[in-house]
Amino acid sequence: MRKFSDLDESEIIALAISLEEEDSRVYLEYARGLEDRYPASAKIFTELAAEENEHRQRLIDLYRRRFGEHIPLIRRQDVAGFVQHAPIWLVRPLGLEKVRKQAEEREWETRQFYQRAQSRATDAGIRRLLGDLAATEAGHERLAHRLGEKHLNPDARAEEAEVQRRMFVLQIVQPGLAGLMDGSVSTLAPLFAAAFATTNTWETFLVGLAASVGAGISMGFAEALSDDGTLTGRGHPWLRGAVTGAMTAIGGLGHTLPYLLSDFRAATALAIAVVLIELWIIAWIRSRYMDTKFLRAAFEVVAGGLIVFAAGVLIGNA
Repeated sequence: MRKFSDLDESEIIALAISLEEEDSRVYLEYARGLEDRYPASAKIFTELAAEENEHRQRLIDLYRRRFGEHIPLIRRQDVAGFVQHAPIWLVRPLGLEKVRKQAEEREWETRQFYQRAQSRATDAGIRRLLGDLAATEAGHERLAHRLGEKHLNPDARAEEAEVQRRMFVLQIVQPGLAGLMDGSVSTLAPLFAAAFATTNTWETFLVGLAASVGAGISMGFAEALSDDGTLTGRGHPWLRGAVTGAMTAIGGLGHTLPYLLSDFRAATALAIAVVLIELWIIAWIRSRYMDTKFLRAAFEVVAGGLIVFAAGVLIGNA
């Protein structure tokens, strides 16, 4: 996977061509999925698709004049920093609310890309075209934001996440949740293995502390180095890394701290209770922010936690 900063001008234009082609095809699929229930909105997406296709052609013409006939194959998934969008255009019936949110996110991301690409371009013609396309994508973003308003009742509009809220989810909630899940689940096995192998609360505490801090450092660096955030809007990588690392450590320390108690049975009972609370919190966050039904989130989290817990107990009693 390439870094955006490593792309030259020809590769940036080739990537822009790919993005416009993908957006055009996705919008046509939106239109196909919406035409029965929301024909007016479907028509708008058809027009947006045609406009994105026009952008693609302008970019191709520019590429031919500037770099020649061969356009290298470089796509969204080939460059670090792009969000991989769920293929909701394959779902039937297609809901307008989800389409509107995803379309707005796609246009915001594309506008960020053009603004970033414009700052890298040295050719005046390329800079002008990229600036024009960035302004057009901003208009599309506003249109996507307004698209479903007449179809959404006041309660739905009140509950609708605005762009700022989605950025909060991208920059804070998602990395924090990933860390909390990793810290809460991955440390169960070493902690309870040590607990049942030694029945010594202080030694168990040290094992849990080491596992929690080590996992926090590892997850923090992994998140910080995974994406620079320039195209996705996911924020500064070190902020995300700090959030992920801190939540990973907290997730592990929650069920480690009870082993400061000298009584092994009381410490273990309290640690298990804390684990259940942690898993409930994770399920609630996934339900609240990740559009996952609570029962499904609870089942997935609890099932995974129980498997890891059982593995720790079995290893500790071996």
